[in-house]
Amino acid sequence: MEEMTALFVHILAHHVKNRVIINRFMRSGETISRHFNEVLKGVIRLQSHLLKQPEAVTENSIDAMWKWFKNCLGALDGTYIRINVLEADKPRYRTRKNDIATNVLEVCSQDMQFTFVLPGWEGSAANSRVLRDAVSRRHGLKVPRGFYYLVDAGYSNGEGFLAPYRGQRYHLNDWRTGHQPTTPQEFFNMKHSSARNVIERCFGLLKRRWAILRSPFYPVQTHNRIIVACVLLHNHIMREMPTDPFRELPFTENYSQPAGDPIEYVDASDQWQTWRDAMANEMFNEWHASRNA
Repeated sequence: MEEMTALFVHILAHHVKNRVIINRFMRSGETISRHFNEVLKGVIRLQSHLLKQPEAVTENSIDAMWKWFKNCLGALDGTYIRINVLEADKPRYRTRKNDIATNVLEVCSQDMQFTFVLPGWEGSAANSRVLRDAVSRRHGLKVPRGFYYLVDAGYSNGEGFLAPYRGQRYHLNDWRTGHQPTTPQEFFNMKHSSARNVIERCFGLLKRRWAILRSPFYPVQTHNRIIVACVLLHNHIMREMPTDPFRELPFTENYSQPAGDPIEYVDASDQWQTWRDAMANEMFNEWHASRNA
């Protein structure tokens, strides 16, 4: 069992072909393939244990990054992961950058652990379409009413999904030149970008750690399982390795478990826009008052 696991993790981390593993582990190609798939299936069966349960930012949070977003469950976004498909399927999987990839929806917590993953969508699919599918599935993404995730401007600003203001400064680089926000919308975007960046860091860490995600040669169905396995092992490493050369240690604190009826559809709403405006004004006024104190 130890050798099978070592073989599996070695392939994920270094993306080596069977002949390299044959020489390293002194096993036949058939044995290597069988052991890889057996461990892959075993890891997938651990989803309920390795996917983190979402936890909301509490009212008394002192985390400088997240304290502004009470009841926030984390952040979500889509990422492209290259995939090997049949020639006839390539147009559907071709991204705007002309890569052949699958569009993977991933959701993470404030401490950089994944809480949900949905691989399999074609690279040509819009992120918003993938999110609607995830919410509509029986065992898909559940967002209790009163809670929400941070999303980028490519998604609708609607119940359960808090997007930044469009047409305003947003990306972190916009604030690193010494520019200070002058409106509630700019301050909201600055804090939103800082917190939502956790999902981008998760994407980068996932792809750096698991080389198999950068240049695939497995069939689509197997590769989608591999993506899920990499996400699950990422979580396991985050929990079990206090020192990890691939990342800097995140700030962690206590969060509350969300409860309530889940949101059933994704759509923009005037009520949600008004709620965002009120939040932005409150955040800006609190920040302004602290600067003048």
